[in-house]
Amino acid sequence: MEPTGHILLLAGSAEARQIAVALQEQGQTVRAVMSEPPRGADPMPVRYEVCADATEGRIAQAAKGARAIIDASHGFDGHMTRVGYRAAKACGLPFVTLSRPVWDTREDPLWQRAIDVASAMPLITPKERVFSATGWASLPEYASFRGASLMVRQTTVHQRAMPFDFVEPVFGTAPFSVADEIALFKERRVDVLIARNLGGVPSRPKLEAAKALRLRVILIDRPALPKGVFVVDQVAQVMKWVAEL
Repeated sequence: MEPTGHILLLAGSAEARQIAVALQEQGQTVRAVMSEPPRGADPMPVRYEVCADATEGRIAQAAKGARAIIDASHGFDGHMTRVGYRAAKACGLPFVTLSRPVWDTREDPLWQRAIDVASAMPLITPKERVFSATGWASLPEYASFRGASLMVRQTTVHQRAMPFDFVEPVFGTAPFSVADEIALFKERRVDVLIARNLGGVPSRPKLEAAKALRLRVILIDRPALPKGVFVVDQVAQVMKWVAEL
């Protein structure tokens, strides 16, 4: 018999799009939930719901009639993963998380890690010009910033007031190539890059640019995954998991 019930996909990563396409090609019905609208020129290929403040109840409602939940949310959307996992357990549904291997700070002597943005602030010296790729929501954690300038990447143009005088938005449209990043870092006279340790290929160009220019890099640790969750790190492994349901 053909399997019944949809697959609930917690989306937000580049891999989520790949999973959605692969599932559809198999004739699977897919429903996606995201924390924010998809960005870029390649929108989600399946019906999706934006749930900015997801709760266990909201995810459980979206999972009604589902046969499994796949978590391919953004690597730093720990909240979506946590509430998704709790909803799956409450509903008795199989749950898998796709989590890319993190970038290893041992790759370059100029790379170091910090458990969060606030913990990275003491690592910045007063004369350094810092480029941040940690997102708008992380700005409160820069309150103790003591560098010369903080440039914050923004992929959507807006007129929001900056929370601190030292913050300067840098608008740009993804995807960014290594050449793009090198040119930007040179133009902005960047000394230090602070980025979330997302791992994988899509977010890698800024690290390659920093490496080429010999810039210091501070990588912020990803949120811890829920205890007991089943984790894979490749789209192919997700598809194998689905096939074995």
